[in-house]
Amino acid sequence: MQTGAPAEAIENLSLPARIEAILYLKGRPLTLAELAAIAMVSREEAELGLITLITDYAHRDTALEVRQEGKCYSLQLREGLGDLVQNLLPVDLSTAALRTLATIALKKRILQSELVELRGSGAYDHIKELLAQNFIERKRQSDGRSYWLTLGEKFHRTFAIRAEDLQARTPTTAKGWQTAA
Repeated sequence: MQTGAPAEAIENLSLPARIEAILYLKGRPLTLAELAAIAMVSREEAELGLITLITDYAHRDTALEVRQEGKCYSLQLREGLGDLVQNLLPVDLSTAALRTLATIALKKRILQSELVELRGSGAYDHIKELLAQNFIERKRQSDGRSYWLTLGEKFHRTFAIRAEDLQARTPTTAKGWQTAA
């Protein structure tokens, strides 16, 4: 973790909020051990944070919920909202691909290897889907084996987000927490 104001902001962020961010960014079910490792806390602390998060979601009127599938937990839309989301999506992209696209949008420019670390190995399929629909562009890294991923013009046209609006965002690290630019 880096030092300075962003690191302090992370430390001031509640554990349930960090777990929520991890579940959102990963976009796939995670075990308690995985959550603890990513959040850099003990398994017991992660379990307490997760229970608090589940309780918070249960007591508020929100479209999201923390869902348990076996020994794994994920952040998903509540039952019955899938059709609504599909009707609202302006493009033919899966929810997982949209989350990957959102991650690229927030970073503005990200190495494919870092994106896969953030989103999991399913990101490779999301990247193919996003490239095929021209939402992103990919260029080989000059001094490495990975690719740089950036937003394509179709992204800006489709989502009506100007490049300067994205530049105002603070980039995040592979752990998903904000760092100084």
